[in-house]
Amino acid sequence: MIQELELSWGQWRLDFAKKTYIMGILNVTPDSFSDGGRYNNLDAAVERARQMVENGADIIDVGGESTRPGFTPVSVEEEIARVVPIIEAISSSVDVPVSIDTYKAATAEAAVKAGAAIINDIWGAKYDTQMASVAAKHEVPIVLTHNRNQAEYHDFLQDVVDDLLESVDLSIQAGVPKERIILDPGIGFAKSHEQNLELMRRLDVITSLGFPVLLGTSRKSLIANTLQTPPNDRLEGTSATIS
Repeated sequence: MIQELELSWGQWRLDFAKKTYIMGILNVTPDSFSDGGRYNNLDAAVERARQMVENGADIIDVGGESTRPGFTPVSVEEEIARVVPIIEAISSSVDVPVSIDTYKAATAEAAVKAGAAIINDIWGAKYDTQMASVAAKHEVPIVLTHNRNQAEYHDFLQDVVDDLLESVDLSIQAGVPKERIILDPGIGFAKSHEQNLELMRRLDVITSLGFPVLLGTSRKSLIANTLQTPPNDRLEGTSATIS
């Protein structure tokens, strides 16, 4: 995350003027492209979260549905069953905020009640119209990710900005304070390889909007298509994108 802003809520405080915060990703799904099935077990998930915090993670992001290309959607009930027990266990085991990676408002609400402190929505509060209301109700920050059904643009960078600002407006109208909004340009979501590279080169366009920015590039196809490497060999590429 980058931007000289401060985010305070509940017991948590993130000062973006002082450091870049690291989000550790914990997928509790059988089909994640990089670690599918490895942390479905409660004990394994908690241990992995502890390891990530020991290694420097400032936030633990828990996801119960893969968002890789061609992923199989799961029901709200299944997603809640996957994430809630793990969020309950992790939030009482590590001293960093836990975020819930979901685009379903019911899952987000269950996760926040279980201890999640941030909502991370890959559809920018547009897929489920109640998502922003959940964030407002529980007074937690929301990550608004840029996404589209199709990678079709008239003016790529301007369209990304306009889409993100639409998500911001929806969230503010639902009662989310501007100070609790984080933007994610959505690397790998509805973008070609060339568009991902252009967005990486022009991140200043996103940071200039005045919000903290979450950059999710870990092991994604952007790196694979550039370096021609499998998921487990993309650490150096990931590091390069956030350096």
